[in-house]
Amino acid sequence: MRLRAAVIKRTFTLRVPILAGSAIGLIVAGTMFASANPTVWKLSWPETDFSKTSVDFGQIMSGGRPKDGIPSIDKPEFVPLAKYKGASDTEPVITFAHKGDARAYPLRVLIWHEIVNDTVGGVPVSVTYCPLCNSSIVFDRRIGNKILDFGTTGKLRNSDMVMYDRQTESWWQQFTGTGIVGEMNGRMLAMLPARVESLAKFRERYPGGKVLVPSDPNFRPYGNNPYLGYDTSAQPFLYRGEMPKGIAPPAYVVKVGKQAWPLEKLKNAGTIVTGDLTLSWTKGQNSALDQQEISEGRDIGNVVVRRKTFQEMKDEVHDLTIAFVFHAFVDGGTIHK
Repeated sequence: MRLRAAVIKRTFTLRVPILAGSAIGLIVAGTMFASANPTVWKLSWPETDFSKTSVDFGQIMSGGRPKDGIPSIDKPEFVPLAKYKGASDTEPVITFAHKGDARAYPLRVLIWHEIVNDTVGGVPVSVTYCPLCNSSIVFDRRIGNKILDFGTTGKLRNSDMVMYDRQTESWWQQFTGTGIVGEMNGRMLAMLPARVESLAKFRERYPGGKVLVPSDPNFRPYGNNPYLGYDTSAQPFLYRGEMPKGIAPPAYVVKVGKQAWPLEKLKNAGTIVTGDLTLSWTKGQNSALDQQEISEGRDIGNVVVRRKTFQEMKDEVHDLTIAFVFHAFVDGGTIHK
């Protein structure tokens, strides 16, 4: 049975999935979010070295789901773009290509799984999406001589997903790619240039590409948004930190390193050029966090960020995220309002 749970102050509607045996339960936000307790954590994380950390444990909150309660996709299945019949042309997909291997990961799937462990063009990658931050980041999952694969801890810090690697059970901050607890504390995952674009844009660029499909189409209500109205809500979910000044907390911003530009500013300009960096916007992509059906979400457009090198323009690592998240994680960061 699916219930709709109203968040405190009824700022947006949240339907939070958890696994209860084989059933999907839904919990009311704010009723099951325990405070940080490493002693209790140790019961589920016996291999995690909690003596090694670079963050205040008080900042880490339970999102109401257990370890792997949001299951990562570890054996991804794809179909050729020409045969794909899932998302509509304007729905968002995370796209990554390497050595002629081009793949699209629809947010209609990622919103329910958050992590895909994959290998693209011979490179082991983790494709990640945190809905509460609208943060879509592709990581190289190689650290030294280890190839890591990632799952969800069920924990949040500044509303952002805390991941863990299955090799050392260290905890990682998805927004920054930084190890924050355990053996890998302080290590950094390399971020790889990727785009979030409409399926139609991916088709234009890579007509021979492949698209991720769920192994069981009935496992989740794929195509539905369980965070109805989140990207226009007045109150971020499970966030206790300082809010940014001069911009609405849920406003979209384009993050490049320690700089960010409001999406609305880029939309109005069409193109922003700063130094060797060029940001551009075109219409035709649904918000994944607006309406109940992702295909009906308002048009927030497609963002491309490229940097001019000596020889050519190349895609630059960037993230279309939310203003309060940028403010929380990017020390000394600037939002160019």
